This record gives sequence, structure tokens and C-alpha cells, in this order.
Amino acid sequence: MNRKHDGLWRYIVIGAIFVVVCIVYIGMFVDLQVTGQDYYSMSNPVTYTKRSVKIQAQRGEIYDRNGNKLVGNEFFNDIRLDYASMPKTNPEKNSVILSLLGYLEKTGETEKLAAYRYTPFDITVRGGNLDFSYNDDFFETTRSVKYEKIAAELGIKEDAGAEEAAAVFMYRYGLSDKEGVLTVAAEDAAKLFCYRMDFDMCDFSALSPYNFAADVSLEYIAKIREASLRGFTVYCRYSRTYNYPGYATHLLGRIQKIPASDVEYYTAMGYPIDAYVGTSGAEYAFEQYLHGVDGEMIITEDSYGNIVGTEIKREPTAGLDVYLTIDIGMQMAAEDSLAYNIEYVKLEASYEPGERDGEDCEAGALTAVDPKTGEVLVLASYPTYDLSTYLEDLKYLGADETAPLVNRALNGTFQPGSTFKPGVAVAALDAGIITPYTIIDTKGKYEYYSGYQPRCWIYLMYNDTHGKIDVTEALQESCNYFFYDVGRQLTIEKLTEYMSSFGLGQPTGIELPEKTGVLAGPEYRSDNGLEPWTPGDTLQAAIGQSDNLFSPLQISMYTTTLVNNGVRYSARMLHKVCPYGSDEPVVVGESSIISTMDVSAEACEVVKNAMRDVIENGSASEMFEDYPITIGGKTGTAQVSKVKSDNAIFTAFAPFDDPELVVTSVIEQGNTGANAGVSVKGLFDYYFGVGDYAEPDDGGDEDAE
Repeated sequence: MNRKHDGLWRYIVIGAIFVVVCIVYIGMFVDLQVTGQDYYSMSNPVTYTKRSVKIQAQRGEIYDRNGNKLVGNEFFNDIRLDYASMPKTNPEKNSVILSLLGYLEKTGETEKLAAYRYTPFDITVRGGNLDFSYNDDFFETTRSVKYEKIAAELGIKEDAGAEEAAAVFMYRYGLSDKEGVLTVAAEDAAKLFCYRMDFDMCDFSALSPYNFAADVSLEYIAKIREASLRGFTVYCRYSRTYNYPGYATHLLGRIQKIPASDVEYYTAMGYPIDAYVGTSGAEYAFEQYLHGVDGEMIITEDSYGNIVGTEIKREPTAGLDVYLTIDIGMQMAAEDSLAYNIEYVKLEASYEPGERDGEDCEAGALTAVDPKTGEVLVLASYPTYDLSTYLEDLKYLGADETAPLVNRALNGTFQPGSTFKPGVAVAALDAGIITPYTIIDTKGKYEYYSGYQPRCWIYLMYNDTHGKIDVTEALQESCNYFFYDVGRQLTIEKLTEYMSSFGLGQPTGIELPEKTGVLAGPEYRSDNGLEPWTPGDTLQAAIGQSDNLFSPLQISMYTTTLVNNGVRYSARMLHKVCPYGSDEPVVVGESSIISTMDVSAEACEVVKNAMRDVIENGSASEMFEDYPITIGGKTGTAQVSKVKSDNAIFTAFAPFDDPELVVTSVIEQGNTGANAGVSVKGLFDYYFGVGDYAEPDDGGDEDAE
């Protein structure tokens, strides 16, 4: 055959094959551009799945009575790893994680990474290899049980060394081959190992997304979306913000994920299992108003994990805004005065010789209410803390011996000391045991009972007596002898009947959790399996000692009842409830009267006048000398133990003729009742605009000249 013709045919055949191949590839390219399908979609038809995700509702905000925002919401964009759309193979999964990390580095936001929390290993990168050792702290956490379970499933022996155990996990995560040779760079392997281990320890699943980064920028979100990365979602999260950090902490309270003990209760009410709820203070008390209803979005994905559609199935409903009866200006003044009061007591103690005169003073509480409505205007507890840094500070707060986490205004209970005596005086006058003019010859030592003969404070301190005095002088001088005798004649049964009607040992009605305290008497002793009541116990109960224990708010409400001639209001902190972002109320807090005592108005007036004398001529006269507002009040000093200074208690109302404010201060280890008047006076100064809070003098006509 002619070689020339053979070569020609060879070129023709090769050219034909080339043309056919080109036509096939051009056809595939056109089909791909037009239909959007590739080889995989042609061999594996595209399928679509739908899944539901939660749209978090905004929680209602909290305001004071004047519309000052106390607790608000701040919104953040978080990156969560989504189990459902995360690639399933190790190389793809690891690539997504490294890409997300890389873009954070490019935008300068690596500090926003949610640090991995749980890993049983410490890792060191050395010369392109990884060295592992066990993290002893991890094995002291509850997560160690989870690790041991996974390790057992992977066949890791209990006595395996760190290197041996880690090698199994490295292979599990696709970071090394069976021989232990790294399949990715050592630095990347160390990061990936920690995150992948954290996934296991945190139960990363379709029901439990993994928080990868918090409060990322829009620039970062744009970059990772442009990169078409799979396996993440952008989660719009809100966080509580506090406009007066460090103030009103105890009354506002905290929110957290539903505690395990309450899951059944809240889920039965329709809450998702990962919802945040109020666990203390107003956040807890008004949860029914503050919580919103989460929305729902349906996401449609193709078989490759690409989101091809979203649909809002249910819009989220924001919670309602709650307005409290609290006045934040008064609250701040009260807390500042309370802190100053404690420092004042310690300073005074430093000038006194000996011990137990106030040098151990560290804590206290102050409450203020409107006696005409029962509205709580101030609820202060010291020491306090900052809600905005609560999680960071929790370790130290829990270990602090002064117990800053305790709300002493509601959950601290204290012997009332002589602040109990005005109620005893009203009871004795109303029951006809004494009249305003009855004179008792006080002898210092009360000798009615041969087996128990308590002594008045003046006898103990000065070996003296108050002599012949009436009820007004007894209150002014806080004479124990007088009230020993009155209490004995009144009997413990009548005494507890009257004092219970005043609200002592009873719930105040406030919406927040509180302790109801103890009203001393035979019934309390019997119910609690204590020693039987004796006549001597009645004498001590009559001066505010014995088993009597009340919260500062209870003492304020008791004083309020006395000021109102026996009308007992419920304490209240709810002012109104409004739709989110509106001030038009849908619920309005209403004052309510719990009970009305059938008590003589004249008896109450006698006692109130005596309380004015306490301020002007008695134990508190030095504190309120030349005060421009007429005040009624009573000091109290209560023994705590032989190794601590006495507690100081002060309760007062003002203005005297038409009371607008009842204030009670309890200073732990405050030494004397009058010392607690420092914080009471500080709040009165603020409320009435006197003292340090007085308006500056503009100079009047002299400046005009």
C-alpha cells in the first residue's frame, strides 16, 4: 500500500476523533451552563429536603417607673456550625473549619472565636509533629464521663497513655493515617483536633448546634457566604444589657438557659428546651410578660447541602416590656448611701477601743416604700455585683464570705430589736393594758420572775434606770424594762395576734421570692420541735429579740401599716406592662389592701408622735439635728452573738404629717441602731432635695446687684 495514502488516512481518523471529542465536551459545557446540572446530578438526580429552624424572639425590656430603661437587648451575629448541612467526610469537614478560621484571621476577628471548652488533652506542636499529654483539669468535670464512653467505644483502654489515646482520635478525625502520619499541617491539625474533640464532648448534633464565633462583623459574614462554605448558619442573638451596671442588681435578676430541674415545667408551657428564662429577681417574677414566642423558618436544601429556599412559617413575637415601681435615681442614691453607711460604721469603730463595736461591719440592706400604695421604690442590698460581668465574676462571688449574691432586702432575716416596740406599744394601748398616761417605775432589773430577771440596756451600761416613764418616753429612750412589763401583761398570744396583723412573719405580697421570717411565739416553737415557750421568752419577744426574725422589707411594710393606722397594703413592684417598644399599658399594677386592723387610731397617733420624739429628742436626734423635714422613726440594736458586733436597724417615715416614704435600713454588725440612720438620712436627702442633694443657691438679689 502507498505509504503516502496510509499517512493521510491516519490524520483523517485522528482529526475525526478530535472533532467528536470537542463536540461532546462543548455539548456537556452548554448543558451545564443552561441546565445547571453536572455529572453528579446526571448520575444522581437532585433531591430536596426541608428542615425547621428557630427564629429567636426578643425578650421584653425592663424600665423603672419613670421610663428609664434598666435592662435592654443588644443584638449580635454569631456563627453556629450546623450539623445537618455540615459535610460528612473528614476532609470536607476539616476544610470548612479551617476556612472559617482563616476568614476570621483575614478580618482580624480571631478574638471572637468561641474557645473550645472541653478537651482531655494538652497539645504541643514540635517540629511538624504533635505531642499530647492529659489535661488533669478536664477529668474533674462532668464531661469526663462523655469522653470515657467514647473512648470505650473506640477501643481505647482505660490505662492508655495520652499519645496512644490521641492517636485513635487523630485517625477518627482524618488528621492522620493509620500509621500516625499527619495528613494536614501540624498547626492546622492541632486546631482541628481541639474543635473536633469539642464537637464530641458538646454533643454536636442536629438538635444541638455548635457555637463557633460570637458577635462577628457583617464583613466576615459576607466573605464566608461568598466562599460558598457549607455547614454554618448565621444566628442573630440578643444579650441583656444593663444601663446602670452594678445598681439594682438583686431586684433585676438574671436569665439563663432553662435549669435541668425546670425543663418539664417550661417545655409543658411551650418553651423550646434551649430557651432562656428568668431565674431570679424581676426577670423571674415577670417571666410571663417578658418572654416572647419564637418564630419558625423552613429551610430547603438540595442533596449537596446548598440552601435553595427559605420560608417564614411563623413570625417571632417579642415579649412585653415591664415597668417597675422602682425609681432608679432613688435606688442609686440608696445603694451609694448604704455603702457609705458601712464605711462610716467601720471608721467610727476604728476610733473606739476594744472589739465588737462595728469594725466587722460588711453588709446591709435598705428598702423604701410608698405608704399610700405599697409600691416599692427602693430595694437595695450590699455588697452587690455587676450583672454585666456576672459569669466572669461568678467564681469570686460564690467564694466571697460577705455573700454578695444574697438579696438581703428580701431574703436576709434579722431580729428587729427595738423597732419592734412601736407595734407592741400600739397593741398595749389598743388592748387597754396601758393608756398614754400610764407611768411605770422602771428599776433597771426586771424582777417579776424569780428565775429570770433581764436588765435594761441603761442598767447594763451605766447601772442606772429610766425612772418613772410613760409610753412616749419609753419609746423615746427605748426602755427595755417598760416593754418587759407591757409584754408580760399583754401576753404572748395577744402580742403575736397584733404583730401578725401588722404583717410581721407574713408574706409582704411582693412579686419576687422572699423569706417570710419568724414571728416568735409558742406556735413557732411547737411547729419546729424547739424547746417549750417560757414566760421569760415573752419578755424577750416584747423587745424584738427571742425568735423574731424579719426581712428589711417586712419591717418597712410593718411601719407602713402603723403609719396607716392599721391598713396593711401588699408590697408591689409591678408598675405596668406594655407591648415591646411602646409605653401604652396592657396591664397596670394595682395597689391592694391585704387587711385592715381593728385598732384604735388614737393608739397609732400616740405611737407615731413618740416616733417623732425619737428623731427630735431621742436616740436618733444627733443624726437628724436641725433636719428641715419632720420625721418619725425608731432605732433598734439586736445582739447577734458574743463574737460579732450587734446589728443596727432603723425604720422611719416622712414627712411626718403626710408620709410619702417609709425607709428601713439594716446594717449587719452596725453596733448601734442610730448608725443605720446614716443610709436612711442619705435617701431622705435625695428624695427631699436637701443636704448634699440640695439645689445650689443662685445668690438671689445680691447677684442681680
